[in-house]
Amino acid sequence: MAKKQTFGDKALQAKMAQRKMAKVIVAKKRANGSYGYSESIVDVNNVQDFLAKNK
Repeated sequence: MAKKQTFGDKALQAKMAQRKMAKVIVAKKRANGSYGYSESIVDVNNVQDFLAKNK
């Protein structure tokens, strides 16, 4: 069965209200020489700030 889809202004407003997120993976070197990776989900508008803080 197909889902009911709504059209019109209300559906468009609901779609625009959803935040767009980005998955950011940052590599960090450990004390023993290997690399560890940390994943974070960040708002798309804040990706550059997040990367600057985690260099």
